[in-house]
Amino acid sequence: MKFTEIGKTDGKTLLLLPGTGCTWQTNFHNVVNELSEMYHLICVNYDGFEGDREKPFTDMITVTKKIEKYITECHGGKVDGAYGSSLGGSFVGLLIQRRNIYINHGFIGSSDLDQGNKVIAKIATLIIGRSIANAAKNPKKKEILKTKLQQGFGMEMNKETSDFMDMFTEGLLSLHPKTVTNEFYSDYITPLQNNIHADGTKVHIIYALKMGEKYEKRYLQHFQNPDIHRFDMQHEAWLFEEKWKMPVLKTIYECMER
Repeated sequence: MKFTEIGKTDGKTLLLLPGTGCTWQTNFHNVVNELSEMYHLICVNYDGFEGDREKPFTDMITVTKKIEKYITECHGGKVDGAYGSSLGGSFVGLLIQRRNIYINHGFIGSSDLDQGNKVIAKIATLIIGRSIANAAKNPKKKEILKTKLQQGFGMEMNKETSDFMDMFTEGLLSLHPKTVTNEFYSDYITPLQNNIHADGTKVHIIYALKMGEKYEKRYLQHFQNPDIHRFDMQHEAWLFEEKWKMPVLKTIYECMER
């Protein structure tokens, strides 16, 4: 794993946790400049990514423990905020649930928080693994993978979405072949408790309405009295569509100032 700290040296700390198959550079590339002007950013690349591509991502709990260790040793066990994009939101939930570090504001960014049994997870990861492997060998199959990912995330086709997905799929193809499947599998089978609460911690949900109503039900299931912010956008669109960037940045800022 690699932790990179940038931004204001005297600002509030904001931990950035990317989504499946992403480095923080890919995930937050369109907003990191604005965030670094406001906060001291602690940017995370999980096992199997930057500087560690020879080894795959292991599992959610192992990575969570490494995040806890770093924050404990380098930041006294406390951060002002943690933004988890998609898969990263599962890490935010686990960090709050485990209570080994203190997070004042936890942000769940369009996370699906989907969970199930190992049999279903193995079948799904096998399909995903084959799709990525085939895409690495054939440009046409890369386009098929890109289309499937857009459909899976409920993304609408436009130039900004297409440009992001091009960058995202190129990143997938450069990783250890087991990294993304291990991320997906471990996230799916790692339990996230219901009614998670930690004294002094407020959970904020960046809820993309176009993902569907079932996701709001999951947020209410897993977190005690979450602060839900509804945006009529697709999955994490604020990270690659300009029209959503400033409204979500404003929301993050207002939450962090409470």
